[in-house]
Amino acid sequence: MQVDINWNIKIGKYKLLMLDSATITRSVEQLSDTAEIVLPGAVFNKAIEIEQKIKRDDAVLIQLGYDEDKNLVDEFSGFIESISTDDGSIKIKCEDGLFKFRVAVKDKEFVEPALKDILNYILQPGYTLNCNYSFSYDKFVIRNCTAYDVLKKIQEETKANIYLKDKVLHIHPQYEEIFGTAKYSFQDNIEKSELEYKNAEDRPVLVTVEGKGKDGKVIRETAGVTGGDTVTLKIEGVSNITTLKTLAEEQLKVKSYTGYSGSITGWLIPYCDAGYQVILSDADYEHKDGSYYGTEVVTKVSKSGGERTVKLGRKI
Repeated sequence: MQVDINWNIKIGKYKLLMLDSATITRSVEQLSDTAEIVLPGAVFNKAIEIEQKIKRDDAVLIQLGYDEDKNLVDEFSGFIESISTDDGSIKIKCEDGLFKFRVAVKDKEFVEPALKDILNYILQPGYTLNCNYSFSYDKFVIRNCTAYDVLKKIQEETKANIYLKDKVLHIHPQYEEIFGTAKYSFQDNIEKSELEYKNAEDRPVLVTVEGKGKDGKVIRETAGVTGGDTVTLKIEGVSNITTLKTLAEEQLKVKSYTGYSGSITGWLIPYCDAGYQVILSDADYEHKDGSYYGTEVVTKVSKSGGERTVKLGRKI
């Protein structure tokens, strides 16, 4: 039985009646979830003057499903970041609620701040903070930055999972939270896969985390073994050896494990999101069955159908 894609996309006060494609990227490894909506540049040889109707900062909601299903799933909500009409089509790039943090904050130099001190300083009016990431800097400097820039720096350095939910800014250690479960079978609902299965001993990794002491000298802490991949994280303003060692060990757990790495692609059902527990089963190779942390989900819809590509993190 053939099924057709059903969608509901609202931008500002308008509901889209036509669509070339929409691509939604949700990731625990990137600061913001994003979406790109592509519309035809013309209808019946008449150019669509969309920029007269919508603008940067307009709210965006994308809901997807199949056939005449009235219970469409909220796949993305956020705001227009930019609009381009350069190549014969209209591309609307969108960003989740962290778009509202793209506002300048006053310059400030923190001395020995806890992570919460920095976050509370850049927190925007109307938002609250939920942070259980225990982390301190020797020094943290904000100069000519937006609140978004500060969050991005923290996310890149600590690999924390940073996201907004119901006006609450969340900062938690990566892999700590599991938001749901999606089950995939190689025989039933995996359209294609790009996976590699390895034992932990065949996946050697050496993680190095570099900080700087007050004298400017580089301090290094490592975890793992040589002979394979190398991962280096650099964190300005941190000299605490225990903190550096903890970060190195956390990243080693992410990189070194027995199981699959890579991605699988299925359809819109089952729903899967970044931060989900992805349960893989294979009737032909049951010893490879297992659960993984979904680090990124890219959902694409067009006239030809819909699909989700799920990137697997470490085994859980």
